[in-house]
Amino acid sequence: MRHSDYRLMTLLHWWAEVLFTNILRYKNGLYLWWTLALIALCIALFVSHSGGEPANGGTWQGYVLGSIGALLIIWLTFLGVRKRQYSSTLGTVQGWTSAHVYLGTATLVIASLHSAMQFGWNVHSLAYVFMCLVIFSGFYGLHVYINYPRSLSDNRMGGSRDSLFAELYELNKQGIQVTRQCGVAIRDAVESGIERTTIGGGVITQLFAIDSSLILLSGREGKPVSNLDQQVVIDMVADHLPRADKASEVVAMEELLSILCRRQTIIRRLRKDIQLQGWVQVWLFVHIPLTVALLLALMVHIITTFIYW
Repeated sequence: MRHSDYRLMTLLHWWAEVLFTNILRYKNGLYLWWTLALIALCIALFVSHSGGEPANGGTWQGYVLGSIGALLIIWLTFLGVRKRQYSSTLGTVQGWTSAHVYLGTATLVIASLHSAMQFGWNVHSLAYVFMCLVIFSGFYGLHVYINYPRSLSDNRMGGSRDSLFAELYELNKQGIQVTRQCGVAIRDAVESGIERTTIGGGVITQLFAIDSSLILLSGREGKPVSNLDQQVVIDMVADHLPRADKASEVVAMEELLSILCRRQTIIRRLRKDIQLQGWVQVWLFVHIPLTVALLLALMVHIITTFIYW
């Protein structure tokens, strides 16, 4: 197993264990109740606006709400630091992560109250947009780490991606050997299907498990045709099986059909494995840069607020 593959699986299994056993139910939902209490307090603060001035981020209530939201955002970014401090005594990683999920969700409400839902084409609204993107990408990450580790493990049947590729390699060799006992058309088609099988590819191909496999069939003027899900070559062998002339060829084609069907299953698993891991990595490559962008926008928002307001 490649180091990066092992590292990702370790991370996924750790997250799955934490999420299922601790995060959302950590200490009977301790941080859920903290979050609800904080939201209630912020709503009470918001409705305390009085006088002729409408609610906005420039009132003392708006400043307090903005300060709470800013401090929360800054604290939320320290989860990554805490996960790497194995000897830290500042709470457990499970507790930090549980608080991260719940209090991170609370920032959406607090920031909305701070702005009084007054938006425009300015850096202040840009910070709010980045915050929303970070929060909703976090929701997606929560979904990923709850569901994908089990899906990856089930798809690999307890093995690894390398073991799937190793089995595919052996099936390819066996298939080519068996075709020596079959007719020329079958041999050429199977070899062509194996050579033109595609797994993985670009980002879009991986994320949507696009199959661009081709096969060159006799009588098609040298133009490869789609071999989607390896079904064309399987159907061809199945169609030729009843027309086999020799008993030995019948046995060989039956064995070949079994190999091709098993090969189809392995290729499906590989594509799904690549797809699932791709969606996990998409979240990893999106959530962190968005967080950095949010911090920069928040900094500009605070500075411009104190300079111009």
